[in-house]
Amino acid sequence: MNISGIPFGITDWSNIEKTEHAGETGIAYWRTRQFGDIRVRMVEYSAGYLADHWCSKGHVLLCLSGSMETELQDGRKFTLTPGVSYQVADHAEAHRSSTADGATLFIVD
Repeated sequence: MNISGIPFGITDWSNIEKTEHAGETGIAYWRTRQFGDIRVRMVEYSAGYLADHWCSKGHVLLCLSGSMETELQDGRKFTLTPGVSYQVADHAEAHRSSTADGATLFIVD
């Protein structure tokens, strides 16, 4: 990731409008900022959320609250809890997320 051309700024995430994204089950609520080619999101997942697709986009994720399970297409599974993050490159390993009880993640991609 090359971060350039972005002046210093502060984001009060409570002032960013939520957009609703349905999963196979459950809902994800995104608060999104775009800085050039870099998308930054605060995402709240409802209880019972399961992504409706396998994602091949690269991300850096940090779990802020709750618990999120990330499954790789090869069957490996990883659980994110508050303070735990993961990173994956574009087209490296397809992944999808689910949560039984809900979670909030901070995502840069």
